[in-house]
Amino acid sequence: MECGLKAGVLNSTGQDSTLSGAMRHSSETTLRVRYSETDQMGVAYYGNYFAWFEVGRAELMRELGLDYRTLEREEGCYIVVADASCRYKGPARYDDLLRIRTELKAMRGPVLRFAYTVLRDEDGALLAEGETAHLVADKEMKVRSLPEKYVRALGEAMEGGGRK
Repeated sequence: MECGLKAGVLNSTGQDSTLSGAMRHSSETTLRVRYSETDQMGVAYYGNYFAWFEVGRAELMRELGLDYRTLEREEGCYIVVADASCRYKGPARYDDLLRIRTELKAMRGPVLRFAYTVLRDEDGALLAEGETAHLVADKEMKVRSLPEKYVRALGEAMEGGGRK
């Protein structure tokens, strides 16, 4: 699905932050590859990376003082996946400890883009890189704006701020 997000993404102050080179806030979380996530050869099934991206995204939100539960229950607002991609660079194997690095790559109106890096903790090997694009929607799946509290916090993260 094409979300119409182009170069020239506006940050929380209305300035273009895509090309500014500012350091963005990133979150890093670890998880261990479970046996149930692997195939007969002990290699993680490719679809698991998208679940791991979700773990990283939820942790990034928590670090910024935000959470999906509050957004959904109190604001009636949902962040719906519209597009997802993953480029596999090497295998994750059973019992590997992985580092999932997540950052908000772009934010414009009801569109959010996140970027992910999956590294093996033991040797820092790059295992995968991915992106997801999200639309902000209400319960009826109609596009809506993100509540101001979230716009402010995510905008600060894009500018390199945010909690930690």
